[in-house]
Amino acid sequence: MPFKDITNLRLANHQVIKTKFTSPKEIVTWMGAMQAQDYAMSKWAVGARLPKSTEKTIEAAMDRGEIIRTHVLRPTWHIVSVDDLRWMLALTAPRIKTGMKSRNEDLELPQAILSKSRKLLEKTLRDGNHSTREELILLLNKAGIPTDENRASHLFMMAELEGLICSGATKNGKRTFALIDEWIPPSKPVERDEALVRLAKRYFISHGPATLDDFNWWSGLSAGDARRALDMVKPELMSVVSEGKTYWFVEVDVKAKELAFLLPAFDEFIISYKDRSATITSENHKRAVSSNGMFFPTVVVNGQTVGIWKRAIKKDNVIVEFTYFTNPKPASQELIEAASVRYGEFLEKKVELH
Repeated sequence: MPFKDITNLRLANHQVIKTKFTSPKEIVTWMGAMQAQDYAMSKWAVGARLPKSTEKTIEAAMDRGEIIRTHVLRPTWHIVSVDDLRWMLALTAPRIKTGMKSRNEDLELPQAILSKSRKLLEKTLRDGNHSTREELILLLNKAGIPTDENRASHLFMMAELEGLICSGATKNGKRTFALIDEWIPPSKPVERDEALVRLAKRYFISHGPATLDDFNWWSGLSAGDARRALDMVKPELMSVVSEGKTYWFVEVDVKAKELAFLLPAFDEFIISYKDRSATITSENHKRAVSSNGMFFPTVVVNGQTVGIWKRAIKKDNVIVEFTYFTNPKPASQELIEAASVRYGEFLEKKVELH
């Protein structure tokens, strides 16, 4: 299978080309988990897969607690469905917490401080008192708990991994934290093997064609657990060998036509694969991903990453500026401009192209 076919299948399975879904929760559920440390861009990651949606559509789903932004899988922000957070945390959090022990020591956060922080967060957020990061940092400082040098982010992340807190409803235009046991409905525990099956099926159905190494990277599971998970779902998947690697997927009908998309920073189309050579050349990868791991918003034409873009918002307008790796053909340029208009519609602003 040539790389072009791989990337077009991925775009289809990612729901970027076309989707049958009509709500943010359905998109996020399908994707399993969507990386989301850049909050503004994570909203566009959902919106780019949901025609006619706006930024307010995604924010409303967050405020209703239908989709949750928290730390799960690899130790970074993700958006997940409210229905999936508990079993995903039960599966992935223990391994992440074990890996964070040395970081706790580096930040001089012993178990006593972590416990004190959790108790304060639980007391403060109780009875639906969703609180902003700034409000909680102030309370932690008053209690003598250090929050400088990235300690606050670490304390919040550890509380998320413990299943104590997650994202809450917007408060005065700012995101908040809420208690998981108050914000998320209870659910029956999921057996470990069933959780492995669920995670593998979500990944390969929504992200395929992908390799075992890709799934291992995306999930944050141990190599053994990732292999076991794939082995259990192989009967439900197709496979093909390309460039000496085995790709697993569920095939969909993709009609060959010219397509262009503006995808957000940290989008799953690029970041969710360990090997990104099907989507972007090694030379251009260095231009789309910084040396410190920042994934820039990308311009994708016919499954290939042809440039990066950035935005600047000014009242009723959004200015979109492109940096192309190679100058696009006139036909591709028209498609890129149309994709830019869609982004403006998402923000409910007029687009200016530069």
